[in-house]
Amino acid sequence: MAKVGVQRATELTGKSKSTIQRAMKGGKLSYEMDGSRKLIDVSELERVYGVVPMDNQAANTNSEPSYETELQKAKHALEIDRLEMKVKMVEDQLDMANQTIDDLKAQRDSWQKQAQQVLLTSQHSQDQFDARIAEYKQREEARAKALQTKRQQDLQRQKAIAASNQNKQNNSLFKALFTKTKKAS
Repeated sequence: MAKVGVQRATELTGKSKSTIQRAMKGGKLSYEMDGSRKLIDVSELERVYGVVPMDNQAANTNSEPSYETELQKAKHALEIDRLEMKVKMVEDQLDMANQTIDDLKAQRDSWQKQAQQVLLTSQHSQDQFDARIAEYKQREEARAKALQTKRQQDLQRQKAIAASNQNKQNNSLFKALFTKTKKAS
């Protein structure tokens, strides 16, 4: 959410600077430190004091562009969170794919070792050996297809989750904007 300084908080709430500072000092209003500057989340101001109706803010011409700036910052923050979530999902998929590749390599090596032992210790005919190799290839193809299907299902599921999360974030943002607009009118 957007963060504002003490001065901007006084404009949004209609409270005095000393009232805001007392609330922060007393723990009624939470804030963050950015170097030597105290920043207050706009949603925290709404929780504690509510926001001044838009007709009171219209008199102050500097507050409206700043409000739009804060709204734009909030939208950017939501987009960053969505992209970070997407990157995390892609990293998880990559880790899962690498594990699968390692498992398949281990299975392949095991099959090759087994095939070599069979060749060295038995007198099976070439036809029998070819049949086993063909069977091995069919199994590997079947596993590859199954793995591909699973990856596609996982990707679709993650896309659906991401879309759902995005919709929830958008709904929350729109609901907050609607509430502010409704309070203003």
